Order: sequence, then C-alpha cells, then structure tokens
Amino acid sequence: MAAYREKINELQELLKEDNINFKLFRKQCFRGVPDDSGLRPLCWKLLLNYLPPNRKQWKEVLRSKRDLYKQFIDEMVVAPKDGRTDCPRIDVTMDDHPLSINPDSKWQTFFKDNEVLLQIDKDVRRLCPDISFFQQASDFPCQEIVCGPDSDSIRLHNRVQYTALSAGTVERKGIGMNKVSYTVRKAQEDYAVLSSGQEAHWEVVERILFIYAKLNPGQSYVQGMNEIIGPIYYLFATDADSDWREYAEADTFFCFTGLMSEIRDFFIKTLDESEMGINGLMNRLMRKLKECDPQVWNRLKNQELEPPFYSFRWLTLLLSQEFDLPDILRIWDSLFADENRFEFLIYVCTAMIVLLRENLLSGDFPCNLKLLQNFPSMDVHIVLDCAVQLALSCSLSS
Repeated sequence: MAAYREKINELQELLKEDNINFKLFRKQCFRGVPDDSGLRPLCWKLLLNYLPPNRKQWKEVLRSKRDLYKQFIDEMVVAPKDGRTDCPRIDVTMDDHPLSINPDSKWQTFFKDNEVLLQIDKDVRRLCPDISFFQQASDFPCQEIVCGPDSDSIRLHNRVQYTALSAGTVERKGIGMNKVSYTVRKAQEDYAVLSSGQEAHWEVVERILFIYAKLNPGQSYVQGMNEIIGPIYYLFATDADSDWREYAEADTFFCFTGLMSEIRDFFIKTLDESEMGINGLMNRLMRKLKECDPQVWNRLKNQELEPPFYSFRWLTLLLSQEFDLPDILRIWDSLFADENRFEFLIYVCTAMIVLLRENLLSGDFPCNLKLLQNFPSMDVHIVLDCAVQLALSCSLSS
C-alpha cells in the first residue's frame, strides 16, 4: 500500500510542474496509472499529445480546441439540411436532384453521409455490451442538439431511419398475382428510450465518429474505429472532475484524432502490404515470436495457423476486444507511454502467445485456433510483466 501511495504521489508531483518532465512522466505512466488516483484522464490527454507539457499553455489550448469542436458540430450536424422536406417544388432537370451525378450535388453528399452514418450507428449501439454505460444518459448532452427547435431531425440516429427500405412480398395463387404486401425493414432498437433533453453516451460517440469521417473523407469511417474510441470516451466521460467531464466529447475527438493519425495505416487497405500496414505489423509479430519462442513459432507454422486468423484483430484494435475494459485501460497506459509508439504492442501480443505455449504445443489446429481467437481470462499484470521481460531479453541479446 505504501508503494502504491508513493506511485500516486510521484505522478502528482510530476503533473504539478510548470513544464512536465515528459521522459520521466512517460516512464511513470508505462508502469500503469493508479486506478483510483483520478489521474488517468489527464495523463492520456498528455500522452496522446492533446495537451502540451507546458502547463501554462493548457488553458489556451483547451479553449481553442473546444471552440473549434463546437464549430464542427454547428457546421456538420446542426446546420446541414437534407432538402427533402419543407421545400418548394423545383424543376429536377435544371436543379439538384437525387439522381444527379454532379460531385457537388447536395443529394450526393447526403447519400454518402448516410452510408457512413448507417455503419457508425450499427457499431456504436453495441459498444462494450458487457456494461450499460453507453446506453446511459450523458451528464452533459449537447444543448444545441437536444434543446434545439429541430432536435429530432438533427439527431444523427434519426437520419439513419430515412434510409430504411420498403420490401414488397408477392403472393401468388395459381396463375397471376393476387397480393403485394409491403413491410419496412429496420434494425431492432434494443436500447432504452431517454426522455426529452437527454442523449445517451452512444449518441455522443456516434457524433464524434461522424464528424471525424466528414473531416477525413479519404479514410472516412472504418468498422473497428468504434472500439478504439470507446475506452477513451468512457475514461473522459467518467472523470471525477466535472470541469473536465463537461468537455469529454471535444477532448475525446481530438485525442482520438491524434491516435488515429498514428495508427491510421492499420485501417487503410491499400497500405496492408507496407511495413507500417497491418500485414507488415503481423510479420513483425511473427518475427518476434520466432526470436522469443522458436518452438511455439514452429508449431503454429507447421499447423498453418496464419497470423491473420487471430492477430489481425489484436493489432488493429489495440487488444480492445481481448480484455475487459478495466484491463484495456491498464494496457493502454503502457501502449500510449511507449516511446517507440506501439512497439510494446508487439511484445504484449508475443507474450499472450508465449503464455499459452503449453496448450499450443499440445493442441491441434482447431483447438489452437479457438484458443487464440478467444484469449482466456488472465491477470493483465501477468501479460504485461511477461511482455516487459521479453522486451528486456531482446534488448540485451541485441
């Protein structure tokens, strides 16, 4: 307990400095930010380069960033009108219309936005299904949206309903058509309806991802990004300090954007074969496994148990699907504090395989595949300690 308190005190003293010693700060965070210290949200903002090491700059940085995000909401969520209702009849041969191929067509923009929004909407509703947090109401809903005169029409999840298709079922008896019945196919809404003036946390995450997609049209939204943003938003939205919690949405957006700038190559298919692409990353993992445990590496190779079968998800989602949320937060302390950004991720994944060596060496292909695709429950500190030991042994051997 004394060592635990000392760890908290050391981190608190570092954060009080006018100009934070970032090298020492990273070292402390790499060992894990104490859960009940209340310091992790602030530490992540620093590690993800949202806040500078100079404390005197924080106030201005936060003001400008949060004002900018509010502007994004006004321009991309509140202000746009889809133009399909409450408008006079026009000559579609002369003006913009749904079949226009003009890239500047507002209808083209609307259809593209809704295609992206449809996927985001599906993904954010199933964020962290083991906890109810994302279905709960936010303490600080976006007032421009929940209290505006057009609240229902500008909520992003309501826009998705417009894309629901009607399907006709033709029933025949003998020769000729007897009956056509029409139904509207929609995803089942298995979440609690909140009262007026409220919005759920998943709606906030949906808005962040939509704005990110709009600002990054070359990459847009890719399935899996919801798993990256989820833990960050959860951490900021549960900050014990309400002054920080009030701006969880804006702070999450910029931290997520900064993180994606470092791992975006994982999500770009055309870069899969590059050294920084996902295939290059999986090759690095296999080289590290061969170096650390050639016997296990040889076993997987002989069984033709290819890395994409299990490690693709590990690497692209930073292990967010392999551990419970509290363990993910602890793992990400070390990943974000890694000086060689995400080099430690390779060691963590290698440690996960090495810790299963007895089962892998005795198991056949189906058993080993199932084991790696469903990593067994394990104390996260055992995994991290093993990863540190592997990193130390590799550095000594080189």
